[in-house]
Formats: sequence, structure tokens, C-alpha cells
Amino acid sequence: MVAATTSSQLLLSNSRSLSPFQLRVFDSKTLVSCPSNRSNTIKRRHVAGGVRCMAVTASEAETKKSGFEIYTLTSWLLKQELAGVIDAELTIVISSISMACKQIASLVQRASISNLTGVQGAVNVQGEDQKKLDVVSNEVFSNCLRSSGRTGIIASEEEDVPVAVEESFSGNYIVVFDPLDGSSNIDAAVSTGSIFGIYSPNDECLADIGDDSTLDSTKQRCVVNVCQPGSNLLAAGYCMYSSSIIFVLTLGNGVFAFTLDPMYGEFVLTQEKIQIPKAGKIYAFNEGNYQLWDDKLKKYIDDLKDPGPSGKPYSARYIGSLVGDFHRTLLYGGIYGYPRDKKSKNGKLRLLYECAPMSFIVEQAGGKGSDGHQRILDIQPVEIHQRVPLYIGSQEEVEKLEKYLA
Repeated sequence: MVAATTSSQLLLSNSRSLSPFQLRVFDSKTLVSCPSNRSNTIKRRHVAGGVRCMAVTASEAETKKSGFEIYTLTSWLLKQELAGVIDAELTIVISSISMACKQIASLVQRASISNLTGVQGAVNVQGEDQKKLDVVSNEVFSNCLRSSGRTGIIASEEEDVPVAVEESFSGNYIVVFDPLDGSSNIDAAVSTGSIFGIYSPNDECLADIGDDSTLDSTKQRCVVNVCQPGSNLLAAGYCMYSSSIIFVLTLGNGVFAFTLDPMYGEFVLTQEKIQIPKAGKIYAFNEGNYQLWDDKLKKYIDDLKDPGPSGKPYSARYIGSLVGDFHRTLLYGGIYGYPRDKKSKNGKLRLLYECAPMSFIVEQAGGKGSDGHQRILDIQPVEIHQRVPLYIGSQEEVEKLEKYLA
């Protein structure tokens, strides 16, 4: 019992800001703590000699969401765990990925200050010049996943072969990732991002690893385990580093977006069950390669530019960063494409690290991912850094393109 310092009327009006599990009921002289539970709230009744606490059902109580209520990625993951959608090990893996994304976001924002712009001087396994941030981001991602103790194998776009994690305590999830997509835009402060996919082990993968004597038995097992079609994905997501830091995630039950709140240093749920529009009037292709495309694709692009009866042609929007272009397409609809051409016979995007995770996300949002002829998630990888053409976005737009390429 605590002495009240203000009037009964004032205290009662302020009691609504309290948690429903800590409701207080007052008379003019005393402050009384009333018991509560999850299913009931409190009804106060004045009786001779004081106040009696009475339980009422939630439907009788006034429910009003607090303006200060936030739902973090951590609490959301715990809720999914309680619902049986994921297990504790996968919760830890995703949390470690979100931590890596926070670190990379900070590095990206301070790239010019920390002298992390420009080329590192090395060339990755795909023959591409590595930016300084590519190397640092890869190290950050790898370290966070190793320290989680729940990953068995990690495979990065920047590494020659997958790596078996010796520090695993429990759980043996396979995590594939592109640590910094669109790093060529870093110096211009354009949107970049990280992409990841999570698999369970699969010892029956039929990947052809050949007779390469440079791969020991451990690395051969890693290659076999990693080479899985996207349909086996347990979870996938990306983090976009732009005006906001946005973490998009699917566990196979819809697509959710979390925005990094710099005040708390936490990802906060901002969009639930994202659905991509069935059609859209935006296309994102690098038309600088137009002359290198086959005639069927040229005809498709030409028709998009034709105003037609509506008088409105499609709008062209191309950032040059898969994460940035995809995120806009996810929200506004339309299509993103990186086709094969005379220079890149199989396109440029990697199946494991980019195409499969993004296709898993877009399908969970009601869209479609295709190589122009078949579903991306049905493609069986035959090598770690396999490239495939990618057309992804609104279902009607992707199906329209497939008809042109048939």
C-alpha cells in the first residue's frame, strides 16, 4: 500500500497508460495493486471500506495500442519459435545475420571516412575486382555466423569454395550469402545490400564436383551439401543499406520487413505479409546491353516502350543494385531482369547467392522468379558459383515475358 499524492480522479485517468498486467485501482487515500493475468483485465468496484478488484474478460475491456509500442526482430523471431515455425537454432542463426547487417550498415555509412571506398586490388573467384568493403563485409558476415555456433557450412559469393564451420555447437544449418551486393555503387553512395539464404543439410545432392584433387573430403562434402535447389530453402532475406536500413525476411510463411531504429539499435517490424502487385508499369533492365540481347527479348522491351491504346508506356527504373531494384519492385510491382547476352551466356547473377533467395522471397509475396523458361527455385545447381538469367517481379509481368521468350 502506497500513499497517493494526487486526487482519485487524476490517478484513475492516468491508469490507462499502465500495462494491463500492472493495473492499479485507487481511492482518494490509497493506491492498491490488483492481481491480473493474460486473459483478464480488472474492473474496479467501490465497496464500503475500500476498493475490490474484479476480473472481466478482454472483450469487455477497452483495448488501445500504445503509441510507444514497438515490435523488434528479436521478439518477432521468438514468437515464431513459440508457434513452432522455426527452432531455437534457426532463431540464433537469423539473429546473427541481423547483427552482421547492422555492422555492415555502419561500415557502409562510414566508408568514405574510414577509407573503405575503391578497389581492394584482389580479384574474386568470378574474376571481378573486389572492393575494399566486399572483403570487409565478407569477413563480418563469416565471423557472425561462425560465432553463432549453429551453422555447419557457410558459402559466400566472395569465397572459392564453401567452408565447414568447426565452432558449431548445435544445429548445422547451411547459410549462403552475398555479403555486399551492388558494391560498385559504394563510392557514389547508392543503395547496396546483403542477401542470404538458409538451408538444412542435404547429403543426397547430385552436384558434379568432378575429380578435382584440390578439394579435400571436407570441402567436397561442403560442395555437395550446398548445391540444393531454392525449393529447399528454409528462410531467405536481404538487408538494404539506403536512406533507411531495411531487413526483409521470409520463413516460408509470408514476407516481413523490419527497419533499423537508430534510437534503439534494433530492427523494428514495419511491414507484415507484404504482397507484390499482380502487375506493374515499371521495368528494370540494363538497356546498355540492348544490342547484345536476342531478338525475342528486344521485341519484349520494344513493346514495353510502346504507349499503346492507354497512351502510357512502362517506366524504366534501373539502379544497378539487385537489392535496391528488387525492393522497389516488391513494393510497387513490375519486373526486374538480368538476361543472358552475347557477352554473358548465362547472365551475371549467381543462382545460390542471389537468384534463389530473391525468388523465394518474391514467391512468398505472390510474385514469380524465372530464368525465362522455368521457375528459378526448381533449378538444380551443378556448381557453387553457377550463373543464370533472372526475371523477377509481379506474376503477370514475368509470365508475359516468358511468352515472348518461348
